[in-house]
Amino acid sequence: MWKALLCFALFPAISGFAQQPSSPDQAAFVLNHVERSKPLPNGLSVVVSGAQMEITALRPDILRVRIGRNHMLPEDASWAVLPEARKASSTVETDSSADAIGFHTTALRVSLDLKSATLRVTDLDGHLLQQDMRPIEYHGSSFRLYKTMQPDEHFFGLGDKTGPLDRRNQAFTDWNTDSFGFQESTDPIYKSIPFFISFNQGRALGVLFDNTFRSSFDFGKEMANGYSFGAPDGPIDYYLFYGPTPHKVIETYAWLTGTTPLPPLWSLGFQQSRYSYYPESQLMTVAHRLREDRIPADALYLDIDFQKENRPFTVDEVRFPHFSEMVKYLAKDHFHLVVITDLHIAHLPNAGYAPYDTGAAGDHFVKNSDGSTYVAPVWPGPAVFPDFTQAATRAWWGTLYQSFASEGVAGFWNDMNEPAVFKTPTKTMPDSIQHRIDEPGFKPRTMTHLEAHNIFGMQNTRATYEGLLKLKPNERPFVLTRASYAGGQRYAATWTGDNSSTWNHLRMTTPMLVNLGLSGFGMSGADVGGFAGTPQPDLLTKWLELATFQPIDRDHTVKNSGDQEPWVHGITREAIRRRYIEERYRLMPYLYTTAEEMSRTGVPIVRPLFLEFPNATADGHPIDLDAGGEFLFGPDLLVAPSPYPDELDEYELKLPPGDWYDYWTGKLAARVTSTSSRDAEQPLTAAPADSQRAAAAREMQTEETAAITRPLMITPSLETLPVYVRGGAILPIQPLVQSTDEKPQGPLTLRVYVPGPAGGSSPATNDGCHGSVYLDDGISFAFRTGQYLRMDATCAVVGNELHIRVGPHQGSFAPWWKDLRIEIYGWHSSASIAIANGQAVPSGSSLEGPLAIAAPDPGTGTEIVVK
Repeated sequence: MWKALLCFALFPAISGFAQQPSSPDQAAFVLNHVERSKPLPNGLSVVVSGAQMEITALRPDILRVRIGRNHMLPEDASWAVLPEARKASSTVETDSSADAIGFHTTALRVSLDLKSATLRVTDLDGHLLQQDMRPIEYHGSSFRLYKTMQPDEHFFGLGDKTGPLDRRNQAFTDWNTDSFGFQESTDPIYKSIPFFISFNQGRALGVLFDNTFRSSFDFGKEMANGYSFGAPDGPIDYYLFYGPTPHKVIETYAWLTGTTPLPPLWSLGFQQSRYSYYPESQLMTVAHRLREDRIPADALYLDIDFQKENRPFTVDEVRFPHFSEMVKYLAKDHFHLVVITDLHIAHLPNAGYAPYDTGAAGDHFVKNSDGSTYVAPVWPGPAVFPDFTQAATRAWWGTLYQSFASEGVAGFWNDMNEPAVFKTPTKTMPDSIQHRIDEPGFKPRTMTHLEAHNIFGMQNTRATYEGLLKLKPNERPFVLTRASYAGGQRYAATWTGDNSSTWNHLRMTTPMLVNLGLSGFGMSGADVGGFAGTPQPDLLTKWLELATFQPIDRDHTVKNSGDQEPWVHGITREAIRRRYIEERYRLMPYLYTTAEEMSRTGVPIVRPLFLEFPNATADGHPIDLDAGGEFLFGPDLLVAPSPYPDELDEYELKLPPGDWYDYWTGKLAARVTSTSSRDAEQPLTAAPADSQRAAAAREMQTEETAAITRPLMITPSLETLPVYVRGGAILPIQPLVQSTDEKPQGPLTLRVYVPGPAGGSSPATNDGCHGSVYLDDGISFAFRTGQYLRMDATCAVVGNELHIRVGPHQGSFAPWWKDLRIEIYGWHSSASIAIANGQAVPSGSSLEGPLAIAAPDPGTGTEIVVK
């Protein structure tokens, strides 16, 4: 939403105003002398210059470092790290020498220097993973940890920070901030996720700094050979976890902080929004137009203008006189309605406003330092703010959704939860505001806003998510948040906030979403078309194309901007935009399968190339540094927009090793054996035969070989977003539908992309290909009791035959399809004979198209041989 333009134009943000660190001229307290140590079954306990340090192994690959002043460790509590993870323990073997003490696990070696109390962590082969550059220093309550930065070390994560994908040579602050119209250099913005990945020569290390105060991170900005992180107060409590692969680091971060829940299927469909659709007739007109123009869509949004005088949990009955009936009508037309519910409650005592009355009666609002209720202006005028660090307050907040939930509202949008406050230079609450912790796992106490600020939005979404679960225990909630903290992915999806309708903001979208995904928020998006301003026609078209391959595809814009729905700018551009939205729906089985993987492992939907290809370069640097704006959509689709989308010049495509097929044409685009050269070896050889098809196959091979030996240059065009499929992939594709509620009519298509002999196979196999499809009802939690379907498929080349195996159905959920259509790419054969389970089945192809095979899916497994 548009939060800053109206209210903050006269009050620019003052960097650091909300929370000043201790004065640098305070005498430094240096932790540089090991006084005594004691081995622990899972690590080491040390007293360093009067401070208590504990280094423990939660698992062989995970270390936790805690330090407290005055011989006392900080409280063992966390808003981010799950209790079962914090309580985990792994046995270690003690190491010692004349100069150091330490221990090792089956994965890591830890050493603490006796003279300087600096920490060193390596793997068992001696590869340096992290090394203290100098002893830890306190200045009053403020502290900072300095680490050696290796020459080819790169950093990723920290959530939706602006700037390049790689954090090296940049510095950042974690302080959730309402940042309307942020730019590439703006920091901080909406979320504080103090987690990053160090990637050095193909090895990955995760670092989670669990401190909710105004933390900061410097990756070589201050010192060319060092990086650092610290905070003005709070605990030294951080985790180190080793891969060595980035995949493993991401899965470990999810083990520590939780995964994104499996989203409702509809939330993966196209979403249309603006600030604001009103009156009721305007929203219905948009819904009707989407269906009339056959633009697939699943969700519509209502921003604050649907409320009475911007008061949360109300409906303006003048603008929306038939709200309940409208929700039901939209549902019948397969639209899911998402409404905003900001956390500022209008300060309306004795006015019959139930959210205020019940909140005041339960003492659920945050306080001033004198004990009075804090009141500040936001959208409804004077407002109060729930004290979300109290379990009872969160439970009360959840009850406020009862009316909307009973009317059938499908999702809820928690905005302004940094928290944003008007008419103050800091854009938020004063430092002295009091928050009460009354929470299982924490000691009851009062904390100031300095400590609570960065977790306020996270606990707001936790209250919403848990409240919706109580109201509808067997329905997956959909909550969208602007602000959060590490672990907040357990409760809500997110977006990148109030971006702008510029080409540069389109370019910024990919690194922001990639780093959000690496930081736990794999269910994320950016306002399509840009929020602030009206996009140029071509900009909106290119943005809708790109958003097809992002987790959340929501078109959203600011009040008083131009129309931004797909049909604006005429039928030609509408046709292009429709085609990409349609492609998203055809890819829905692949997207939903990837989302289900994310819910189990934490591996995000949108991924950097190095996540799947950590060894793609000769010297081990991340291949993404060479690849412009490229990213992976799931494990098998590589999206390659222009690195500068407003430029007309051609650009070079950089691909990881393997076979890569053009998604749109099915033709082999490249066979890459290294990042510096492309193999001239021909694709798979056609079986010998004196036929027209064999001759055509040989001619096609010659053309492809010539193509892949040339530099892969792409000329930008309005109609095409380059997308490539990894050789070895099997992509599930469904017939086109207009919403995810609609049952697809026809067979499930499995597109088999045969890898060549030089490699390029899927990670699941060494010499063939692999794919999977996951399905359930898309709404409930019945999948937890086995009501799902999972089906794996593989292929292998055996002599002159291609063997495809479609596995048996796992789980009890019945699929929408009865038959399969197998499309085979990269298989040049003169024959068109296909046998499924010993019986001949229909097959055929044109010279331009793939070999296509029709076969029934009995659910018990199908073996297909192509001769």
